[in-house]
Amino acid sequence: MKLYYAPGACSLSVHIAAREAGLSPELVKVDLATHQLESGADYHAINPRGYVPLLELDDGVRHTEVAALLQYLGDLVPQRGLMPAWGTAPRFEALQWLTFISSELHKVFSPWLWHKETADSTRQACKDKLALRFAELDRHLAQRSFLLGGHFSVADAYCFTIVSWAPMLGLSLRPYPALSAYLDRVAARPAVHAALLAEGLVKA
Repeated sequence: MKLYYAPGACSLSVHIAAREAGLSPELVKVDLATHQLESGADYHAINPRGYVPLLELDDGVRHTEVAALLQYLGDLVPQRGLMPAWGTAPRFEALQWLTFISSELHKVFSPWLWHKETADSTRQACKDKLALRFAELDRHLAQRSFLLGGHFSVADAYCFTIVSWAPMLGLSLRPYPALSAYLDRVAARPAVHAALLAEGLVKA
């Protein structure tokens, strides 16, 4: 299994999920500015969409899209409890959170807040929407350790990754103490720390 990633990008959530599942995918770093691999190869030849993550399975088949890859990895090692069982209420809740993070957080941050050419009015509208969503998460996490309650899931891997972008873009999380504590709690998990370390995002 190979994971094509860029340090700190949304691919980090898949990297975290893989490690939480006890898997050790081969990591292939992608430069998103040049769309080149460290070998100099053109990443577009592997993924015409040009973005990460991309997960290449042992049979050579390649798959993309964060929410889909997270579900796959969670189901791959069910005994880890990273994705609730089919047909259960917790499964329904997990799917709701994955969709929420994808549409209400991920796609509000990206591409708008990462590009300097984004109009100030659009940038402010994105920040205002994120503030509402952060407040909602803060209220939710004030009552529980993780999104689904007391147990870490792939939804947490995704939420942690995306919300962690806030400080990089000048968005303070100080007004959201429960959300901030949640990020610290997730970051302290051994598998999460190992993923951050492997991507060069924290020091040993």
